[in-house]
Amino acid sequence: MEKKKAVIIGGGFGGLTLAKKLKNSSYEIKLIDKTNHHLFQPLLYQVAAAALSPGDIAVPIRSEFSNQNNVEVILGEVTNINRIEKKVYVSDTIYEYDFLVVAIGNRHSYFGNDEWEKFAPGLKTISDAIKIREKMLLAFEKAEIAKSESEKKREMTFVIIGGGPTGVEVAGSIAEISRETLLKDFRNINTADTKIILIEGMNRILQSFDEDLSIKAKENLEKLGVEVRTNSMVNDVNENGVVVGDELIEASNIIWAAGNNVSPLINTLKTETDRNGRVIVEQDCSLPDDPTVFVIGDAALFIENGEPLPGVAPVAMQQGRYVANVLKKSIPKEQRKPFKYFDKGNLATIGRAKAVLQIGNLKVSGFIAWLIWALVHIAFLVNFRKRYRVMTEWIWYYMTFKNGIRLITKYNGK
Repeated sequence: MEKKKAVIIGGGFGGLTLAKKLKNSSYEIKLIDKTNHHLFQPLLYQVAAAALSPGDIAVPIRSEFSNQNNVEVILGEVTNINRIEKKVYVSDTIYEYDFLVVAIGNRHSYFGNDEWEKFAPGLKTISDAIKIREKMLLAFEKAEIAKSESEKKREMTFVIIGGGPTGVEVAGSIAEISRETLLKDFRNINTADTKIILIEGMNRILQSFDEDLSIKAKENLEKLGVEVRTNSMVNDVNENGVVVGDELIEASNIIWAAGNNVSPLINTLKTETDRNGRVIVEQDCSLPDDPTVFVIGDAALFIENGEPLPGVAPVAMQQGRYVANVLKKSIPKEQRKPFKYFDKGNLATIGRAKAVLQIGNLKVSGFIAWLIWALVHIAFLVNFRKRYRVMTEWIWYYMTFKNGIRLITKYNGK
């Protein structure tokens, strides 16, 4: 029997889960990604914070399919999708498909102000994390030899824009590094004087959590020395710092964690999207006019009980398993049961032994929430070796407050 051709675009949580679930199926799979690795993005901020190395949270995609002969991994960027001819274009190569799954995730959105990106990098890739880490560490080195107090203050001011989980976790990490890890390492500066400002446009941080946990997270951040500003709109980001309202916050270190949108590749599907570029999909994750094309994860707008599903890893993984089941059983569109998301709750860490957890009506904060957060994230890492390494790093940090990956590898003297 001739094998059907399935093309999966994206080797993130959704794409990887889907491809693995199609093992021993009747499909010949092409898995295309523009990087050679699968990234455990929930811990990416820890690379930026010098707590983990890139190798701790990423694994070569090919190594995940060494024993799965029906998957061919292709390193490349998809430039066009032709649904009429059922073709996917990667540079000068064309791949035909019977079924297509788009699982490309999202990227930074600067709300029409793309010129801000060079001053306020986001955190989506390993390259982003390494750049942020080196700039952060270099800022303290520059402050140590600064010729003036104003220059020193500017280098020791960090502004994080966006009060979601990423922004909260980054702010907490920088606070702990400056107040604990680096405290005895410098002679001309007191790193505890580092100014850390978290800016959120809404009325509170962590909007996906109930208000009481949001308040608890804010209190924990403030205890760490983070200044939390809510109801604050950023009007400009430039070489001098961040303009909030009419105020210029002078800062050399700005991190963007405020918005996302989807790759322009989605436009080649020629289907309806929302204002963030997410594809509006049916209850079976397929396009309204094409049962052979699925969009899952961050790139999809899936409405359940009147609300869009969040752009988190569990959604993408569960959708990957759902689509794999549809494909393996060759279920016609009219017979496909609607995808149902099982919400396992929300987690966010603020710092060492500080986190918030919400599962339905159950709410936990503090050490217990942090311990659950740690166990959950270790469990989701792709192999035992990485789980062991990350656990070892965390135990060491918990006992000593010493981050292990504090290397600056690129410095041009400026």
